[in-house]
Amino acid sequence: MRQKARSDGQSDTADVAVIGGGIVGLATALSLSRAGVSVAVLEAERRVAAHQTGHNSGVVHSGLYYKPGSSKARNCVAGREAMFRFCEENAIPHERCGKLVVATERDEVGRLDELERRGRENGLTGLRRLDPAGIRELEPHAAGIAALHVPETGIVDFEAVARALGAKLRESGVPIVTGARIRRVDTSGDGFALHWDRGVWAARHVVNCAGLHSDRVARMCGLRPRVRIVPIRGEYYRLRPARACLVRNLIYPVPDPQLPFLGVHLTRRIGGEVEAGPNAVLAFKREGYRRGDISLRDLAETLAWPGFWKLALRHGRLAAAEARRSTSRRAFVRAAQRLVPEIGDDDLRRHGAGVRAQAVRADGALHDDFEILEAPRMLHVLNAPSPAATASLEIGRELAGRAAKSFGLEIPGA
Repeated sequence: MRQKARSDGQSDTADVAVIGGGIVGLATALSLSRAGVSVAVLEAERRVAAHQTGHNSGVVHSGLYYKPGSSKARNCVAGREAMFRFCEENAIPHERCGKLVVATERDEVGRLDELERRGRENGLTGLRRLDPAGIRELEPHAAGIAALHVPETGIVDFEAVARALGAKLRESGVPIVTGARIRRVDTSGDGFALHWDRGVWAARHVVNCAGLHSDRVARMCGLRPRVRIVPIRGEYYRLRPARACLVRNLIYPVPDPQLPFLGVHLTRRIGGEVEAGPNAVLAFKREGYRRGDISLRDLAETLAWPGFWKLALRHGRLAAAEARRSTSRRAFVRAAQRLVPEIGDDDLRRHGAGVRAQAVRADGALHDDFEILEAPRMLHVLNAPSPAATASLEIGRELAGRAAKSFGLEIPGA
């Protein structure tokens, strides 16, 4: 029997507690709720989608970049279509507008070839190689020596998707408890006692979708995950409205295959605004959306992780370049001008930031694929980078399937 959250701070119970009210946690809770078991969503902030979901670029990724056969590739391609269907069924504004990946230097053309190969192997349709004239036909102000047109890419407001998921959960009787930051987890043979500021939730099973705090929640549950979350801030600029006409849809550079970041790109949002970004710099707080945001605890944990220093040594030159773009608008403008040379020094205005929960292994490797740790009565999503928002409905379905097997639940379609 489902129970609502009580206002007196006493214990409530659920068969499954989903920790984290971002888009992945909400999608997982929705899939789990179809099993006929009681589910509760425990969200640390005062609203759902407060962090990674509500601070991303709104791109519905096609599945172009990811290694064929990887969890990212599989979930992105299926999740993209599930996302478009969900938006259609729930009247959420979205567009399948397509994007260009533009090579501006000769040594990028070979990498463009590899992207096209990956895209075709991942099942993308309609991919087209373009010469400079073809680039100008689709994006008249873009510049490059070659490009790949990816028509299955789209845009949406993922925060609106999260609100729709939350509404469906509440209609199904699933409580979404906000302000429920987990402080301690006690385990027993019967399950878990999840302590938060106003009481305790008792749950037989736990699904950890806590994003920026997922590794901490796993440690509270008695596990020793092999990764540490290092917060990476991505800072955005926005083209002033009079210059938004320089970008019709989405224009991306050819990414470095050794890194999980796509580089500064130009993205039209669902409301018509055009964003440039993001860069990638170390945040000194897990929710460090501004350069002045500092948490001594968060920073100490990052600096104490041996993988951070190995990562810094391996990618010091890149980190320096990203830091320059963080402190110098001119450096950021130059990155945008590689794609659209007409962007001027006064055309970009700072426009917020997001913080990526980047999982880093002890050897300094950036964990690039989804990472899900299973333990008795528990599932922990320890790494859910882009395209997690795109793939959220598919990830939720997959997590529900794993729960059905691991927890002994009956979930239709899992």
